[in-house]
Amino acid sequence: MKTAAVLTCLLASATAFAPSQQSSTRTSLPAFENEIGSQDPLGFYDPLNLCADGNQEKFDRLRYVELKHGRISMLAFVGNLVTRAGLHLPGSIDLDGNGFDSFPDGTAALIGPDAIPGAGFAQIFLLVGALETLVMKDVAGTAEFPGDFRNGALDFGWDTFGPDTQARKRGIELNNGRAAMIGILGLMVHEQIPGNPVVGFGFQNAYEAYN
Repeated sequence: MKTAAVLTCLLASATAFAPSQQSSTRTSLPAFENEIGSQDPLGFYDPLNLCADGNQEKFDRLRYVELKHGRISMLAFVGNLVTRAGLHLPGSIDLDGNGFDSFPDGTAALIGPDAIPGAGFAQIFLLVGALETLVMKDVAGTAEFPGDFRNGALDFGWDTFGPDTQARKRGIELNNGRAAMIGILGLMVHEQIPGNPVVGFGFQNAYEAYN
């Protein structure tokens, strides 16, 4: 039964990457069909018709949210890989002397009986809130596109790239963020399966759980 459930989940994940055969799931609007992220085989993919009215302001807002979630997911996915590989910050995480490596990895570090103390979770929540409202935004009003948080300070040579290179790099970030959103969700789901068979780690535990 467990094996069948896992195979069903894998099949569902695989079909998510397959090109749609129904024209009704593809929205091709002249206003957005040439936007970054609109590419084969799906083109401008808007199955819920959120941008059917062609509102540029709404599109920019949704693109900003997509980029933000993608960036967070990339950090989360890499963080999972690093900690599950046994790499943790040195020192203690609290005044009781508990080390960073004394707490579980993944979602279990935040939720569950072995999670970090509530005060630590609150600090993380407040830090993320401060970054969201004060730092990770167009503070200077100089953004050239949704998600541009350079604010006239952080550039890293962006202005030295030509328009084609800038568009390619923005597309790479967008697609990597989309993949990371799927990836981190997959890790969170696998973490709840008995034996914790997280992809890439814990294969021995997965084998013992299903045999």
